[in-house]
Amino acid sequence: MTRKYFGTDGIRGRVGEMPITPELVMHLGYSAGKVLISSDWHLSKGERPAVLIGKDTRISGYMLESALQAGLSAAGVDVLLSGPIPTPAVAYLTRALRLQAGIVISASHNPFEDNGIKFFSGLGTKLPDATEHEIEAGLKAPIKSMASAQLGKARRVNDARGRYIEFCKSTFPNHLDLRGLRIVVDCAHGAAYQVAGPVLHELGADVVAIAAQPDGVNINHDCGATHSALLQAAVRDHEADIGIALDGDGDRVVMTDEEGVLYDGDQLLYIIARHRQQKGLLKGGVAGTLMTNLAVENSLKKLDIPFARANVGDRYVLELLQKKNWQLGGEGSGHILCIDKHTTGDGIISALQVLYAIRESATSLAELARDVTLYPQKLINVRVPKGFDSRVNGAIKATQDEAERDLDGRGRVLLRASGTEPLVRVMVEGESKQKVNHWAETIADVVRNEAVE
Repeated sequence: MTRKYFGTDGIRGRVGEMPITPELVMHLGYSAGKVLISSDWHLSKGERPAVLIGKDTRISGYMLESALQAGLSAAGVDVLLSGPIPTPAVAYLTRALRLQAGIVISASHNPFEDNGIKFFSGLGTKLPDATEHEIEAGLKAPIKSMASAQLGKARRVNDARGRYIEFCKSTFPNHLDLRGLRIVVDCAHGAAYQVAGPVLHELGADVVAIAAQPDGVNINHDCGATHSALLQAAVRDHEADIGIALDGDGDRVVMTDEEGVLYDGDQLLYIIARHRQQKGLLKGGVAGTLMTNLAVENSLKKLDIPFARANVGDRYVLELLQKKNWQLGGEGSGHILCIDKHTTGDGIISALQVLYAIRESATSLAELARDVTLYPQKLINVRVPKGFDSRVNGAIKATQDEAERDLDGRGRVLLRASGTEPLVRVMVEGESKQKVNHWAETIADVVRNEAVE
């Protein structure tokens, strides 16, 4: 079955346009609820399935939360509401509270005009593709509300943030603290604005929180993990030791050193992996994606750490980790999975793993990242007609082959279709920045020309 609404990370789009309309989201809640009721959850007689709904700080979250709640209630599912809380907090609380599923209302790093819906299973993991297929198929059936006595109820989880703060702190070693470190944390005016600062502060750090005043429309606006200039300037202005930037829903992270130099998810993944290897805590190898910088793979190889690539998307990284029985993986965007600590990518917990390495080695972030210098990488998004497949186009394939011959094993070329937009992403990386830029532009031009013919 081809999915119409679900992408690589749930459903996402512009608010007020399909599929992010109150009508469809209510229907989505109803369909998800029916799938839950039909599943074998080993509930006690008369017990209803229960779902946690969390959200980020977008103004549209109020509307979509109400729509989801109505649909779930109509299906006979109880609803717990946490208010604004990071995506990984929903995954944790769903598991901790023994619920049947968790739902997050967020469009992650997108602007406030967008929003999305993503689901977690009762185990705190992303739903399998088959379950998403089943939910989407249910959208074709009309909503038939349960009898009044069987409707789902709703209540607030007033201690959701506190529970999650304690969970994050529990992933940092008891014998260490963050005393003496001044840390700037950029909360992206998003879901972690009441969480990230307290976690770091309660571990002993001197915390400067920025972009922590959400107003419903400023989420990710010139701040957060995708707009690092604000963090870099704040680290220098406050003479901080470390900078941490999260995205709007708190599941990705980038960091800076005391000079404001930025380190992305690939570099942070390498730091965590090497530290775990030194401690004898690295189980197996490291999982990246097709987009992981080649320098990371080569640097891990020098340490005799196995490395494997998954398709782009943290759910596919998780699948690869589970298949290989490994524990550590991630993406350059800052999605890092430490599945011995959490079931999903978590920006705060990932940052704490880097801080663990810094504290234990008594050195700086810059020093820890010195052995992995990223290769120049150029990414160009080319808008194409819906359904255009660059993989079967002869001219595009010929140009890609020519680029790979010229790079001669000292670089990579990757073309892939976006999972959420009608785009072909052209990525070239290699030792020579000049060659990288030349071939990225050349291939992108061929894609544009072929896509309109």
